[in-house]
Amino acid sequence: MMVRGQSAAAAVKAVVANPPVLLYVELIGLALGLAMVLGHNVWSGGILPVVVTLVGWFMLIRSAVLLALSPETTMKLVDSLQYEKRFYIYMGVALVLGLYLTYAGFSA
Repeated sequence: MMVRGQSAAAAVKAVVANPPVLLYVELIGLALGLAMVLGHNVWSGGILPVVVTLVGWFMLIRSAVLLALSPETTMKLVDSLQYEKRFYIYMGVALVLGLYLTYAGFSA
């Protein structure tokens, strides 16, 4: 996604502009977040379990909020986040989190 940033940002914009696809993505996110919260709700034992738990809660809350919003409001929210302009910042945060979780998971 980082190599083809403009295409990836356009794809995200297209998903948000298509209400049936947006609903499907929100339901998948809700199911994955709920699975993480139910399967791994650990608040002790070091930083790694807490980070995994926080990721699960974030996914669950984000998906629930997006499901509650209308498609027009979701589009305004994505526009206000300036996703295309700040694409590499958002992807950089995801990359750092993913690299940390990968390293910590294999070294534990």
